[in-house]
Amino acid sequence: MKKILVANRGEIALRVMKTAKKMGIKTVAVFSVADRNAPHVKFADEAVCIGEASSNQSYLRGDKIIEVCKTLHVDAIHPGYGFLSENADFAELAEQNNIIFIGPKSKAMKIMGSKLAAKEAVKAFDIPMVPGLDEAITDVAKAKEVAKNIGFPILIKASAGGGGKGMRVVENEAEFEAQMNRAISEATSAFGDGSVFIEKYVTSPRHIEIQIMADMHGNILYLFERECSIQRRHQKVVEEAPSSVLTPEIRKAMGEAAVKVAKSCDYIGAGTVEFLLDENKNFYFLEMNTRLQVEHPVTEMITGLDLVEMQIRVARGEAIQLKQDDLQIIGHAMELRVYAEDPMNDFLPSVGKLDVYQLPVGNGVRVDNGFEQGMEVPIYYDPMLAKLVTYGKNREEAIQKMIEAIADYHVKGVSTTLPFGTFVMQHEAFTSGNFDTNFVKKYYDKQILEKQAEVEAEITAIIALKQYLEDQKIVRLPN
Repeated sequence: MKKILVANRGEIALRVMKTAKKMGIKTVAVFSVADRNAPHVKFADEAVCIGEASSNQSYLRGDKIIEVCKTLHVDAIHPGYGFLSENADFAELAEQNNIIFIGPKSKAMKIMGSKLAAKEAVKAFDIPMVPGLDEAITDVAKAKEVAKNIGFPILIKASAGGGGKGMRVVENEAEFEAQMNRAISEATSAFGDGSVFIEKYVTSPRHIEIQIMADMHGNILYLFERECSIQRRHQKVVEEAPSSVLTPEIRKAMGEAAVKVAKSCDYIGAGTVEFLLDENKNFYFLEMNTRLQVEHPVTEMITGLDLVEMQIRVARGEAIQLKQDDLQIIGHAMELRVYAEDPMNDFLPSVGKLDVYQLPVGNGVRVDNGFEQGMEVPIYYDPMLAKLVTYGKNREEAIQKMIEAIADYHVKGVSTTLPFGTFVMQHEAFTSGNFDTNFVKKYYDKQILEKQAEVEAEITAIIALKQYLEDQKIVRLPN
């Protein structure tokens, strides 16, 4: 494997290229017109424009990407996450053109890409699942009967996708039909498939996922867990590893369950098995993401492993040299997704020019970044600018480093989730570890951030005034 094309953009494209470079592998970037001057384009050995700004004319054009691979004699494609990373047809297209797809085989992607097919696949492996319907449904009347049998509250979820789209929590029978119709409509719009399924809604869950890595020789490792319960609109914002609530026994049981999920679909490469953990610490299989996760850096920090390097080695046919007993958790890591979103305005995207964009540095601070000062934040893609990661010998140290790193991360021109990150890190529910996926709904109030911003502005004004008065004391001697 001498040349890899990274079929993505932003921080993940750079992240993959840096590991490839470390391994002596050449890289090819693809980019849209909007990303012509992006850092990942400058960093790559070769770069090709594949279309207009919108992703359906560029980053989602698998046919164009394959043509670039053939023209530039590319050996392998790394899809990153999002875009085509979980598109089984794209993986097959690569295979048909003798290009290695750095990810699982298309069969595994198809099984785990459908939540219902995934549940069917893992049934034989005795993995606990949330009570619910085992088949896709679009019949509202029939669905209502199922919901009544399961008992409210229930959760309606799109079978074909994720990211919170086509997902509705229904508290009672009266609102079921309206929510069902909305879920079907949203799923059809987002995924071209309106089928949904219904399951019992776990009211105060924690969202915990297990990182796995599997090779072509039958070896499957679980690289411990990540806690991903701090979310807004079912999208993760803060992640950490390890979780503060898992006992060694539960960690082992969840890890072994994740390995079984991988076995159920003959999985190869990096994957993440997601679970819900209820208030009694019972865990339930949720889904499997058949790609590298956004939050993979926290796993790298506590294990000392490079997951992208492992992906590449597995794709080359190499056997994983580590055994499960070789792995141990060392320290604690936190990750904040730095989105160009306004936490004062319901986390709506904030587009504009990065007039100031200065990253924090320091021991135990890592920034996986995709932007530079002076760049425009485009409206066409996910609004994540970077991932801010901190590492400490324990959870308290990782939290404190995150607070300091956020303070040293300077952005002007767009609103970001940095102030929200500070709010989370300083909140008693988070620091105590006593939180769940309802954290934002329970505790977040934009007025708290507004007061915090006012105090910071006052402090800045006082410092500026003090400096001005000091400057006035300086005696300027005549020439």
